[in-house]
Amino acid sequence: MAKSIFYHAGCPVCVSAENDILNLVNPNNVEVVHLGENKARIKEAESAGVNSVPALLTPNGNVLHINFGASLDALKN
Repeated sequence: MAKSIFYHAGCPVCVSAENDILNLVNPNNVEVVHLGENKARIKEAESAGVNSVPALLTPNGNVLHINFGASLDALKN
């Protein structure tokens, strides 16, 4: 099974969402990507359709935007 990817920026909204996701889904099935620390993956997230974080990219390519922590544009600076 392909992994979901959980993109976040480390803000309180993102950390809370990460904890909830990892309690709902087996952590072995989720790759967690902190875009504030790994800016090289912002372009990857954008290409997948992520507009803001926290967001969960499912294995079949759906992007689930969860609440609103930060736009990807804010993370580029």
